[in-house]
Amino acid sequence: MGEQRTLTAAVHEEEDWYIAQCLEVDVASQGQTIHEALDNLREAVELYLSEVPEPAVTSTPLVTSFQVPGTAA
Repeated sequence: MGEQRTLTAAVHEEEDWYIAQCLEVDVASQGQTIHEALDNLREAVELYLSEVPEPAVTSTPLVTSFQVPGTAA
């Protein structure tokens, strides 16, 4: 077993599903809970990394938040 790598996931909700996307690798998965979506993503990324001869893994992007003015109701 190789060295462990820490990757970043972004999770958002669409209807009844949580969508988890790896920010360093172009892989996404879903689940009915956040935990399930992340577990499914972990499995999908492991499979991707094991099957792709030279996987494209980018560096961890800067993830931050910002504010915009509210809209009138």
